[in-house]
Amino acid sequence: MRTLRDLLANNKAWAKSITENEPDFFDQLSQQQSPEYLWIGCADSRVPANQIVGLQPGDVFVHRNVANVVVHSDMNCLSVIEYAVAILKVRHIIVCGHYGCGGVNAALDNHALGLIDNWLRHLRDIRQKHDHTLAHIHDDERRLDLLCELNVVEQVQNVCSTTIVQQAWRNGQELSVHGWIYSLQNGLLQTVSPGISGPDEISEVYRIAISSSTAE
Repeated sequence: MRTLRDLLANNKAWAKSITENEPDFFDQLSQQQSPEYLWIGCADSRVPANQIVGLQPGDVFVHRNVANVVVHSDMNCLSVIEYAVAILKVRHIIVCGHYGCGGVNAALDNHALGLIDNWLRHLRDIRQKHDHTLAHIHDDERRLDLLCELNVVEQVQNVCSTTIVQQAWRNGQELSVHGWIYSLQNGLLQTVSPGISGPDEISEVYRIAISSSTAE
C-alpha cells in the first residue's frame, strides 16, 4: 500500500527527471499559463486529462466533476469556463465523458443514494429526455454506453448555451466546443459531438450528434 511519503518521493523523482531533460521547464511554466484547451471531464481517477491526449502541464486547463456535468447553477464550473474563455482565451472547450461512468450508471437507477441524488438529478433528466430510445435497448452495457454518449452531447449544448460562450462568440472570439468520450478498455477517444464554433451551428450539430449516437 502506498503512503503519502511514497507520493512525495515520486514527486521529487518526477521533478528531477523533468529538470534533467528540460532545465528551464519549471521556470518557464511558472511565468505564464496559456493553454489552448479547456477540458471538462469526469472526476473518475482513471481518466487523466493531460496523459490521455499526450500533453504537458500548462497545456490544458481542467475542470472535473462527477459525470462531467455542466449546469447553470454550478458556479464552480461556470467560473472555470469564464476564466478559461475570458482570461486565458482558450480556443477549444472539450467535454469528455467515458464509457462505464459510475455517475451515469447511477442515474439509470431510481434508488436513493443520498446527497449525490441532487447532482444525479441532472443526469436523470437526460435519461428521461431520451427514455424512448433507451427503453428499446435491452443490453445493459450498451444502454449505459449510449447514455454516457448522450450525456456528453447534452453537456456540450449546455456549454454552448452559457452566457460566457455566447458572449465570446458575439465578440468574434475564436472558440469551438467539442464532445468526446473515452474508453477505459482501450484508452482511445472518439468524437460524439462535432465541434461547434458559433451559435448558428448548435442545433444542427445537436441533431447530427444525437442521430449518430442512437443509430444502430
